[in-house]
Amino acid sequence: MSLYRFAAIPAAIVLVAAAPASANPARLLPLPCSASMSNAHPKDYTTVDVRVRTAGLAKVVTVAHYRTTNHKKKATAGPGGRATIPYYISGATPGYKVKVTVSVSKGSRTGHCSTSFTPHR
Repeated sequence: MSLYRFAAIPAAIVLVAAAPASANPARLLPLPCSASMSNAHPKDYTTVDVRVRTAGLAKVVTVAHYRTTNHKKKATAGPGGRATIPYYISGATPGYKVKVTVSVSKGSRTGHCSTSFTPHR
């Protein structure tokens, strides 16, 4: 009977020793990210907002990919995890779908999402 006990103890020790001390399951999960537009079909020469929801106080970077240029903006989400980033639509190409990519980060965690809008005259 004592031989059986000794065989079980080393197996348990091996399992505990195999788990990394710094493993944190929360670090492995992507940071939440969702984005929407205040107006998906804005008129030229108006302002449209990118609305982002993520973790509280996360850094937010948006990039609007126009037909001929990209426009990058940075913000920080509020304590409730919301950020509103305004984009002024000047003479954007009417009918061209502008994709807005969003990256969020807090500590070592990151997340990504996107939205879009199509300007008109």
